[in-house]
Amino acid sequence: MCEISQLFPVHMRQNIREMPWQGLEEIRIRIGQPLEFCYGEGYRYLSVGEESGELYRIQGEDLAEMLDYISNYSLYAYQEEVKQGYITIEGGHRIGLIGQAVTEQGKITGIHPITFLNFRIAHERIDCAKELLPYLLEGNSIYNTLFLSAPGAGKTTYLRDCIRLLSKGEGERAGMKVCVVDERSEIAACHMGVPQNDLGPRTDVLDGCGKTEGMLLLLRSMSPQVIAVDELGTEEDFLAVEQTVCSGSRILGTIHAGELQELEEKPHLRYWMEKQMFQRFVQIRRQKNGEREIHIFDAGMRRLC
Repeated sequence: MCEISQLFPVHMRQNIREMPWQGLEEIRIRIGQPLEFCYGEGYRYLSVGEESGELYRIQGEDLAEMLDYISNYSLYAYQEEVKQGYITIEGGHRIGLIGQAVTEQGKITGIHPITFLNFRIAHERIDCAKELLPYLLEGNSIYNTLFLSAPGAGKTTYLRDCIRLLSKGEGERAGMKVCVVDERSEIAACHMGVPQNDLGPRTDVLDGCGKTEGMLLLLRSMSPQVIAVDELGTEEDFLAVEQTVCSGSRILGTIHAGELQELEEKPHLRYWMEKQMFQRFVQIRRQKNGEREIHIFDAGMRRLC
């Protein structure tokens, strides 16, 4: 995690390096508030000194120095990313940025000043999806599959590993041509156009493009066997999914939903649920100890495992 500690002010780096990194999920920076390290089982704060126990509070100059390091002293060059609320750095880590929104005709055109940061630590859990993959395979292809969970439960992590496994192949199962629409750089974590996460040898990534436009572009240009996309939500997203399926490609997607019944409660999704456009649903729940509980259902909502 040395690349992350280098993004903090010089006077803080040694203390940052001494914090526990095992299981770290986020580092939250808020002007005037303690520096918070978030773990699966709880959180810790950075102290000024072991004896005093006083918590270090982030100053405006600390955050300004960090923004210089994050942007290589050219935050203006990252204005498109800032408008989206994040910057992806080397190693696949993603830094969320918020503060005072600058708007024009009701649309966000920038954030200034930036007063809050959230380092989301990239975790590749290689082979985490290996046991569930057999339930998703259909002959030489896969079932159209939707991963669902509450935010932060791990659906993107499992999606990423499924992409890698399908792209790589195993034994007599040949690798598949997988294309990824990575609207927010969360799946491949591209930095300067290069994926920082391992998505397998037969995977192509369209980074920073909207889901609807991206799916249709990939159909026209890359002849994908599988299209993977994160955080489906709008009616336009599912119209593009339907076109993708009708064109012969299969879909791996995720959606925010804690329970299966929530899918039928989404008005624009109920239609596609009734048509059984998806044949597999992977429900991921995060338990109190941080472990994941996974259940897989078929198109008729019958539990397979």
